[in-house]
Parts: sequence; C-alpha cells; structure tokens
Amino acid sequence: MVPFLQLKNISKRFHAVKALDSVSVDIERGRIHVVIGENGAGKSTLMKIVAGLYRQDSGDILLNGRKIDIGGPRDAIAHRISMIHQELMPVPHLTAAQNIFLGREPLTRMRTIDHARLNRDTGNLFAMIGIDIPPRLIMRDLSTAQAQLVEIAKAVSYRSELLIMDEPTSALSNKEIEKLYDLIFKLKAQGTAIVFISHKLNEVFRVADRITVLRDGALVATVAAEGVDRDALISMMIGRDICDVYHKPAIAVGEPVLEVRGLTAKGLFDDISFTLRRNEILGISGLMGAGRTEVAETIFGLRRADAGRIFVKGREVAIGGPHDAQRNGIALIPEDRKLLGLNLKDTTGFNTSVCNLRKYISWGRINRRREDEDVDRMIDELNIKASSRKTPVVSLSGGNQQKVVLAKWLLTEPDILIMDEPTRGIDIGAKTEIYKFIARMAQNGKSVILVSSELPEIIGMSDRVIVLCEGRVAGELQGDLINQRDIMRHATRRAARRN
Repeated sequence: MVPFLQLKNISKRFHAVKALDSVSVDIERGRIHVVIGENGAGKSTLMKIVAGLYRQDSGDILLNGRKIDIGGPRDAIAHRISMIHQELMPVPHLTAAQNIFLGREPLTRMRTIDHARLNRDTGNLFAMIGIDIPPRLIMRDLSTAQAQLVEIAKAVSYRSELLIMDEPTSALSNKEIEKLYDLIFKLKAQGTAIVFISHKLNEVFRVADRITVLRDGALVATVAAEGVDRDALISMMIGRDICDVYHKPAIAVGEPVLEVRGLTAKGLFDDISFTLRRNEILGISGLMGAGRTEVAETIFGLRRADAGRIFVKGREVAIGGPHDAQRNGIALIPEDRKLLGLNLKDTTGFNTSVCNLRKYISWGRINRRREDEDVDRMIDELNIKASSRKTPVVSLSGGNQQKVVLAKWLLTEPDILIMDEPTRGIDIGAKTEIYKFIARMAQNGKSVILVSSELPEIIGMSDRVIVLCEGRVAGELQGDLINQRDIMRHATRRAARRN
C-alpha cells in the first residue's frame, strides 16, 4: 500500500547551516507520527517544507504516490495539509472567529461578511473541540494558552487530510492537553494523518504510533512506538546516554540578596513576600493563572506594583523598569522569548550584546573587537548552534534562540537571575545544558529564581520552593520536603477552600 505522504531525500540549507540532509519519511493515514530530536535537529524545518513555508533545496514530496510541488501555504491547503505552529502568528486586532476564517469568511447575499454566521460557525467548531472561548474576543486580549487553542481550531477548520502539530501543548494546562489528546484520537479514527512534533517523551509515548528521530538535520531512525523505550529514544536524539538530567550539587546558601515584602498588583497577585539568598535556587510553582509570571515581571519592572517593597542586599530599591532592575544586578529570562527576549530582525551577535553596549563604549565609539570576543565566548560557552555571530537570530531553532536570550543577560553579570519557563519548547539535551548552567551560576555565588510549570524541573533543581495559588503564597517547601504531592496540595488548596 502506498503511504499517504512520502518525503524523499529532502535537503535544506540556511546560509552556511545545513538544516536538513537527505531526510526521507513516510506518513500514513489514520496514524499519529511523532517527530522528535534536539533543538536544531530539523523537525520544524522539515514540516514547514510540507506546509509550504519553506521550499526544499532538493528532494521530492509525493502525495498518494504522485509527486507534488508545494510552493507556498496555499498549495499546502489545496492539498488539504495544515499546520499548527509552535510560534503563534495571530492577527492581534481581529477576533478569534476572524482569525480562524481569515480569507475564507462566509458572505451574505450582498457579498459582505456574514458576521453572525462567522461567529456561529466558530462557536460550533469550539464546541466540537471543547474550547470555552467567546468567538468575538479580540486575539490580543487572549492568554497564550487561549491563543494556542484558537490556532488549533483554525487548523482543524480546514478539515485537512494531514494535520501537522508543532509543539501544540507547550502553553496548555493539563486539562486543555487532555482535550487536545481526545481531539487527536478522534481525528485519527476518522482517517486523518497526524504529524506531532514534541520534545516531551511522556507525551510521545502517549500519542505515537510511529516515531521519527532527527539529529543535526539527518534521519537517525523511524521506529514503531511500541518497540522502543525512553532511554533508547534519548540515545538516538542526542547520540549519547544521559545518566542524570538534573545537575544540582549541594551548595550552602549565604546571606539574603533579594527580599520581597507585601508585593501586590491588583487583580494579579496579592501580598507576595519571600527572601532569596546567595547561592540559592528558589523555585516558584503553581497552576496556570496563579501569578508566577506576573510576580517575576513585576520584580524586573515590566509591570508596576500597587504596593510592596523590594530590597536588594539589604537596601530598598525602586524598580520602575528593566533598566532599574539591571542596575541593581537583576536579569530576567522571559517566558515569551520572541515577544520580550529578542529582536528577530537582527543578528545573533547583536541580540547577545545589546543589553551590555555601555561596557564596550569608549570615547563615544563601540569597541567592536571586545564586543565580538565576548559574543563569541558566549556562543561557545552556551553551545549556541549558529554559524557565526552574524547569523540572523530568527533562523535559529527555538532552543538556540533561548540560549541567546540567556547569553544576553549573562553578559550583564547579574547577581540575581530570574528564569521564567527557561526550558519551554527545549529538548532534553538542551535542558540538561541549561540545568548545568543554572547550577554553575549558584556555585559561583549567584542567585536564581526558577519559575516553571514543570514539576520535575522545580523538584530537581530547587533548594526551596514557593507555591502560589490564586495570586497568593500558599506554601513553602525546602530540601527533601520538595515533592510533587505537597506542591500540588498547596497549589490547589485555596481553590478547594473556595469550592
């Protein structure tokens, strides 16, 4: 039987970087085909070629045994191929319904947009998928998770024969993820071919029928999901065994370096107080909407507090914006690297040095040699996969873009590093590198606030954990008492009391 879609010897270059090297994969109807690999392995690039966003340099695409040419997204849609992208691309000033049916809106007899039908069709689509979002809501007013659900609904609305999902669960809650799984299995039963790109191995084994592993742009293997285990997949992904994902040696914590007292932002969080010490990794945990990111952004000056005081090394400071935070030795790795962490129109080098330019200025001129030396050193230290400092940052994989954000702030030599979801969308190999760097920061006398929705990450890396629930501190755990059961008990305590 001829596979539904065949990719034969697909190759692609970006500048001097070979993103794909003669990759061949077969996709079958009614099967969930998971594609995994480290960041930069070529997963998204391969599927963006199928979706018409990139064009292969060489190789063929066959649909039902017939060679086809996909010159752009319209060609892909014409062949009933749609893709849910890892990086969301909504039109922010339009409604959810308008985003879903953009360019194919239902029309009245007068050839004007039939808004009533548009919203009705969107509501029916949301109901089928299990999404509770009013169709008339403006996209810029939605949370990241809600925007992700709208993107999923848009892809499903095309009634595609091939649905490509690139890290679709990265911004979703557990409840929303379960709804997505239900939808995937429903589409599979209807005969839809599904390609699912993921870095979460538990997720891979939950949904996969077949698994393709890519490494450094080359095909490693395609295997049946029931015939492979977790350790074997990791070895195929990274070319080596990982004995210990978390690297956190025992370090004696020192004196307080950051004290937050009664920090409040109305409608977001209330009366947040904690102390961060030298050499300490302080985890902040809680369910989605608990206020984790909002607290981190307020400490860094991206949001304004309505009340509360912040002390750095015993001295009260006023943080009116990120420049104030930087002057006080505080850096933030933001949750959304593309929106808040990078200038996507510029180079890897510029993005690495941009927050530290004052260091290189002498007599009104920038010392380019010194700047380039520092940038090259950070690229080397963080193992950023870029051909040079002149590589456009937009061409890097998500994991390497995250490393550039980290490099940018490390060059400022902060004493306090706030990391908000630092490994979201990053494969296990890159995660291990990030964890090693966090531990090294603590060993070198720095202090880290680790904000994360991944409990294994919080448990594995934190000396102490503060748990938020509904915008308040619900509990604090330390050392051997940090465990999943007690974190979740605190994270759900206030909600349970209200019910």
